[in-house]
Amino acid sequence: MKKNILLTAAALLTTLAGAAQWQPAGDRIGTEWGEKLDPQNVLPEYPRPQMTRTQVQDGWQNLNGLWNYAILPMGETPEKYDGQILVPFAVESSLSGVGKRLGDRNELWYNRTFTISPKWNGKRVLLHFCAVDWKADVWVNGVCVGTHTGGFTPFEFDITAALKKGDNELKVRVWDPTDAGCQPRGKQVNRPEGIWYTPVSGIWQTVWLEAVPQQYIRNIRTTSDLDRKLFRVETAACGAQPGDVIEVRLYDNGTKVAEGRALSGAPVELNVA
Repeated sequence: MKKNILLTAAALLTTLAGAAQWQPAGDRIGTEWGEKLDPQNVLPEYPRPQMTRTQVQDGWQNLNGLWNYAILPMGETPEKYDGQILVPFAVESSLSGVGKRLGDRNELWYNRTFTISPKWNGKRVLLHFCAVDWKADVWVNGVCVGTHTGGFTPFEFDITAALKKGDNELKVRVWDPTDAGCQPRGKQVNRPEGIWYTPVSGIWQTVWLEAVPQQYIRNIRTTSDLDRKLFRVETAACGAQPGDVIEVRLYDNGTKVAEGRALSGAPVELNVA
């Protein structure tokens, strides 16, 4: 018992020490929200506007917070890290605690560990990135789980097969050429002046884990047809088997106004008065 208490106290001290070391990198574009920022509780709200969960603590885990980081020439891997970065703020930003430019000849490495709740046993685990600018390669416990390009769109990987009991290691490698590349970048340039903006590189929106059943709905698209008084619901289901049926019920302030069924992959059309 004493050993467990000592280990818990040591872990708490390590966490508090990391939080105490974080400071904004300068005071550029400071706001009252930035001044109130808690590095141990960064953007804690559920990150997806659709498909919200009624039991948040059992179905998702926020990975925002202090991660290790390193900026290295392309092709090199970190043997040690430069320090800590506050996710999900771009490496160039003040709130990241780093405030450094990346450049098109360097890569930004992220590293952290996480554990999975025992309540998630038997479920699939998805790793979500709400946005990473620009190219992201992701490893879990040394296993590459996926690659994504695009600085403004969310993406996720099923990392179930790469997980293990206890601590799991997550690594992310980011390359962002900004205006040295041909990717969509808005007004970001390496030499900002006038109407042009500073580059925004790396993880810049929430990172989170989600536990889902072996069969689950990955996405929902709804379309209303007012002339025909129809409400169309299309679902993308993972793990669906031939003959599986999707059921949809539509409620208005708790009162059911329509329902419909369709085979998985086919749209459900609801007649709404």
